[in-house]
Formats: sequence, structure tokens, C-alpha cells
Amino acid sequence: MRSIIYIILISILFVGCSEKNYKAGATKYTSEARQRATMRNYTVRGKRYHPSYAEVGQITRGISSWYGPKFHGKQTSNGERYNMHKSTAAHKTLPMDTMLRVRNLQNGKSTVVRINDRGPFVSGRILDCSYKAGKDLGLDVVGIARVSIEVLGFAGKIEPYDRIVRKQKSYTPTRVMLSNFGLQVGAFSKIEGAKIYQRKYSRLSRHYRTIIKRLDNDDRGLYRVWIMGFGSMAEAEDFRRSNRINGALVIRD
Repeated sequence: MRSIIYIILISILFVGCSEKNYKAGATKYTSEARQRATMRNYTVRGKRYHPSYAEVGQITRGISSWYGPKFHGKQTSNGERYNMHKSTAAHKTLPMDTMLRVRNLQNGKSTVVRINDRGPFVSGRILDCSYKAGKDLGLDVVGIARVSIEVLGFAGKIEPYDRIVRKQKSYTPTRVMLSNFGLQVGAFSKIEGAKIYQRKYSRLSRHYRTIIKRLDNDDRGLYRVWIMGFGSMAEAEDFRRSNRINGALVIRD
């Protein structure tokens, strides 16, 4: 029993040879305390949000809006004063100071923004651009538009685009690791069984990593399959329930 408890609680750090990891610490825009605060799970209008890691080169699509004069000068989530004339944006879960390329899929216009706020808390919308960014995209005319957002870098810095393309092709994305909770979905005496499970659970979500891990102190030498990247125990348990992964154990890094 003690060995089982130890396995559940043991710390892990799995890093691929070509994968570079960043801690979500202070930037020139956001203090470390603010970073920690903005990465906690939170609830707005009865809906729970789970800030998580991001990947350089990651692309998502959805509806973007913009916000302007009414909010000019007010404090944003990272502690800055909102400046409608700067290229910034609000996102519900990305780390503060994540750099994004936003492309308006309806007119082809694009711009680069830095995340410094949380929102928009309107169903179906994934981004709320500043007035300047919205104007660059043509949102000041139409109000909202369907967009794609691509992660270019973190901490207010953009990675060279050729590196982003290489990472996409080699499937070794740069990640910001913001959590240390995971699920153990299987344990196998042979690596072949673990690889089957890894492929199976990798298909569930691209927002989490499915890895194979052998613990140094495990006399049985089992190959354990872990889904990593959850922001809290509650998030891991929600994922387990929603995907009906019966028998999975919550673990912590």
C-alpha cells in the first residue's frame, strides 16, 4: 500500500530531448505573483475555466471581438493599464504575455498581439482584441469575425518562424508547463502495451501530453502511461469523468 501511495505522489519531470520547457515566471510586463494568480482555475458566470500550457505553433480557430474606449486606462489581469492603442488581447486560458498571430479568416488581414487580460466571457468567442489590433484586422467595421490564432512565443518574445515551422514538422513543440497534475491510465510489463495506450490516449486531446514513464524506484520495472498537463486535481478528475477513463489514478509532479 505504501508503494502505491508513493507512486501516486512521486514527482516527475519528463522532457523530450528536443523539447524546450519554460516556467511561467515573471516577464518585463507581468510579475511572478501575477503570473501565478492568472494561472489559477477560476469561475465567471457559473462557468469554470482552466488556464493551461501552450505550444509554439499551436493554432486554434474561433470568433474574435474587440474592446475599446470604455475600458481604456482600466487595469488588466496582468496588472497593466489597458491601452486601446497597443496591440494586446484577452484570452480565457493562455498564459499572460503569450504572443499570437491573429488572422481574420474573412478578409485575410492579420496582426500580432500579446495576451495581457482574461476574456472574452461570451459564448463562442476565443479572443478579445484591443482597439488597435481590432482595427488592423477590420473588426472595427464588422464587430466580430472568425479568426485563427497561432502561438508565436511566450514572455512577450516571438520565436523565429523557421523554428516554429520545424517544431510543427518534427512534432516536438515548445511548451509552457504550468501544471503538475496528471492521470495514470495504464501500467505494463512490456513497452508494446504501453505504446498502444499512448497512441490511444494521445487522440483524446492535443492540450495534454500522453507519455510513457518508468520509475527508478519501481522494482517491477513497469511502463506507466501518464496523461500530463492538468492545472489541478479537479481538472484531471473532470477529464477522467468526461472521457470515462475508469480506474485512472490522479498523480502529481
